Amino acid sequence: MTATTVDQVTTGRRTEFKQIPLSRVVRVELRKMFDTRSGFWLIASIAITGLIATIATIAFAPDADLTYYNFAKAIGYPITVILPMVALLSITSEWSQRSGLTTFTYVPSRRRVVWAKTLSSVTVAVASMGFAFAVGAVGNVVGSSIAGTPTVWDLSLGHALTIVLGNLVSLLIGTMLGMLLRSSAGGLVAYFVVVLLVPNLFGLLAASQEWFKHLQPWVDLGYAQTYLFQGMQTTAQWAHVASTVTLWIVVPGIFGLRRVMRSEVK
Repeated sequence: MTATTVDQVTTGRRTEFKQIPLSRVVRVELRKMFDTRSGFWLIASIAITGLIATIATIAFAPDADLTYYNFAKAIGYPITVILPMVALLSITSEWSQRSGLTTFTYVPSRRRVVWAKTLSSVTVAVASMGFAFAVGAVGNVVGSSIAGTPTVWDLSLGHALTIVLGNLVSLLIGTMLGMLLRSSAGGLVAYFVVVLLVPNLFGLLAASQEWFKHLQPWVDLGYAQTYLFQGMQTTAQWAHVASTVTLWIVVPGIFGLRRVMRSEVK
């Protein structure tokens, strides 16, 4: 963490230091995300891939698919993949780059540091989704004009909010793995296992085992998360999302936070 002004109050012969405001810690964590080349280009890739996805949709998608939802989906997919890595590296950098020696000196409460990192990651996520919806709107207008088709606005506010929630769930996967493993390389490997390998294994198991087919929505995070991106329809779908988020994010996240509190930065 960069140098920060620390307020102090002198009472008698003892000097007490005021706790650094959480808002200041969040601002510092946001700045740290852009300080390194890897962090800068990782976040910049969100804008780059969003523009590429928009151009590709206009160039290759059939005229019937030039709708606002399809543009937002094409732009949002790479964002869904990148955001968890941003959150993961924000936490693991304290150990892999040993910056935690400075961070935890300025802010001894590690819970506040993790909370600040989570808030800064959520800020980046919300800004990224705002960018995706804005670029998608421009792409929808331009694409329909080029194709000579009516401009279709088929994404409701409620559906847009569930898409943002789905991206925040993905982001929290990275936060959880960062706390649990505290290793950049190990965390990235585990992330791709969780989001790519595990859903495929669950899909094969559901296709071959009838008993697991009915259990899958309750334990498969990727399966339940699709409800958020496609639009929530029933109360049961919300229950499936809550169950899988608890199983894959909340429970291991609590265990990971305990490890963060006790681990030594070497």
